[in-house]
Amino acid sequence: MSAVFRVTHEHGRRVVVAVEADGVGQGAGRVEVATYDLGRDVAAFEAPKPYLHPLRTLSGALVSAYRPHDHRWHKGLQMTVSHLDDQNFWGGFSYRHGEGYVPVDNVGRMRHDGFAAFEATDAEVCLAETLTWVTAAGQDWVGERRELRWHDLDVERGTWTLDFATDLRNLRDTDLHVGSPTTHGRPDAGYTGFFWRGPRGFTGGEVHVADPDAPAEPMGASSPWLAYAGQHDEVDGGATLLFFAGTSSAPVPLRWFVRREPFPAVNPSPAFSEEVTVAPGDVLSLRHRVVFADRPWSRAEVAAYVAEHPL
Repeated sequence: MSAVFRVTHEHGRRVVVAVEADGVGQGAGRVEVATYDLGRDVAAFEAPKPYLHPLRTLSGALVSAYRPHDHRWHKGLQMTVSHLDDQNFWGGFSYRHGEGYVPVDNVGRMRHDGFAAFEATDAEVCLAETLTWVTAAGQDWVGERRELRWHDLDVERGTWTLDFATDLRNLRDTDLHVGSPTTHGRPDAGYTGFFWRGPRGFTGGEVHVADPDAPAEPMGASSPWLAYAGQHDEVDGGATLLFFAGTSSAPVPLRWFVRREPFPAVNPSPAFSEEVTVAPGDVLSLRHRVVFADRPWSRAEVAAYVAEHPL
C-alpha cells in the first residue's frame, strides 16, 4: 500500500507533517502525524522553544502530552537542557542541592532564527533550522543548527520515523557545562536533552531495552535503544515508541532517563550523571531517532525491527 508525506507550513509559527494513504487515520486517508511548533506562544516561565506536539500514529492516536498540570513546561517531544551552567532551558523551577526545586530568575529561551533548508517529497520531509539560546538576562549563549527528518513510512507495518540531529555551538568566551539535576546532587533525575512526555494513558506502560534482564524501569542504563509501549485513552489499542539512543560527540555516554510512574517520559540524556563541557567555539553534536508504531510491540518484535533497521 502506497503512502506519502504532505507538509503545511504556517510561516513563523509551525510546520505540520501529514501522511496520506488509504487505510490510515481510521480509514480517513489523512493523518497529521507531527506538528513542529516554533514555540512563539510559550510562556516565559516554561522556557519558550520549539516542540513537537501533537504526535500521532498512523491510525491518528495521540502519543504525546502538552502542558500537563504537573509539569507545564513538558511539551510533547523537545530539545531541552535543564542545567546549562546556572541557566535553565528546561522551564519551571531549578534544582538546587540542599534546597530542592526552587524558583530562580534563570529560565532562558530558544529563539527560532529561520530555516536553512526545507525539502519535502512523497518519501521524506527534511528541515534544517537555526536557533539561538538566549539566557534570562538576554545573553546569546548557544548557536544551534538542528535537522529533523521524517522518513521510512510503512503503512503495512504501521510505522513512521523521525530523525533529530543538533549541533550546539558555545558562543561564549568561557566553557559551558551541560548537566542535569543528578549532576547537581539529585539521584535518578538525570534528565536533560531530547525529551518525550507521553499521554496520561501511557502511564505504567511497558519498557524494553537491549538487555532482556533489565529492570522494568531501567533508569540510568546505557542501551542502544529503548522502547515504550502503552495503551491509548479515548480510542482502542495502543502504540510503541522506539527510541534509538543515537550518538553524542562528547566522551560522556548517553544514558536513559525513563519513567513509567507517575507519568510516562523518555530521554536519552547526554549528561545523566556526568557533566559535558563545551569549550568556547566548540560544538556538542547529538543524533537521535524515534520510530512510531501503531500498536504495542513485544520485546522480540522491537529487537527484530532494530536488527532490520540499524541506525
